Amino acid sequence: MKQYMDAIVKAEAGVGLELRQVPVPVPKAGEVLIKIHKTAICGTDVHIYNWDPWAVDHIKPPMTIGHEYVGEIAQLGEGVTDFHIGQRVSGEGHITCGHCRNCHNGNIQWCKDTQGVGVDRDGAFAEYVCIPAKNVILIDESLPEEVVAFFDAFGNATHTALMWDLVGEDVLITGAGPIGIMAAGVCKFAGARRVVITDLNDYRLDLARKMGVDAAVNTGREDLAAVMKDLHIIEGFDVGLEMSGNGHAFNQMLSVMRTGGKISLLGLGNKPVPVDMNYIIGKGLTLQGIYGRKMDNWHQMSYMVQGGLDMSPVITHRFHYTDFQKGFDAMNSGMSGKVVLDWSK
Repeated sequence: MKQYMDAIVKAEAGVGLELRQVPVPVPKAGEVLIKIHKTAICGTDVHIYNWDPWAVDHIKPPMTIGHEYVGEIAQLGEGVTDFHIGQRVSGEGHITCGHCRNCHNGNIQWCKDTQGVGVDRDGAFAEYVCIPAKNVILIDESLPEEVVAFFDAFGNATHTALMWDLVGEDVLITGAGPIGIMAAGVCKFAGARRVVITDLNDYRLDLARKMGVDAAVNTGREDLAAVMKDLHIIEGFDVGLEMSGNGHAFNQMLSVMRTGGKISLLGLGNKPVPVDMNYIIGKGLTLQGIYGRKMDNWHQMSYMVQGGLDMSPVITHRFHYTDFQKGFDAMNSGMSGKVVLDWSK
């Protein structure tokens, strides 16, 4: 095993990232070293690149970033007996304490002491990453690596969409970012009657159409009520998935939900969002905040892809990791879906 490796590093406070040589991590007892094959750029990575207020509050340079990846087991730490070298794997990016109330009742996504790979500890934009064995996810050889590379984000979409029964339901998704687009595919695959997605970005609305939505609506120039009428959505949407973090989009969603509708909230805003409580109370709406993935989402993703759910249209750019700057430029342009980085030599 070599001693040093290439890694994409947040070297110091400020905009940008650097490709550096850093030590290859050594797995401790109970840990696994993973050789990276492919990674995908997440919105969180873009926040870190841009050094926005969230990054200033959460990131302590220097550190290797990245948390969406697929690879193979390269080395086992002491006491790890459930895996063997060469297995294809990914990893749950939230490393949890295992002792708090939520960890004990199976809701590890709400662990009060979560550490995020690529946020609170060195991440996967490197030739190798080290994580606890309990976070390792075995990946079937039948699954395409480019798609598995963003299973972390796909898991967020899956968690958000499958919070509710979707069979025969009409679904509104606000925000056609990559996770919103993935959620649209999940909703159609899970049996929704109509799936409508809204945004102001025509490029991403076109991507959503490739994932099979019934309507992709630019609310800057199109009337959502007219679209609903054309699709025979009479009483309002049964299920809402808020992916934008935008106050206007969220309040529009509240206004078009049917009485008794259910909403998942994943999108984070960059400022507080004023809300008309009368819609929530008067319509008897159920709102559920979503954070991260449930562990079962990893199995659900694998089974959906094996069952025919094609996530490849979400991928718009592919680069070698040495061209990572082009990937972040694409993400910052708003004219991209998922950007995949190849770590082969």
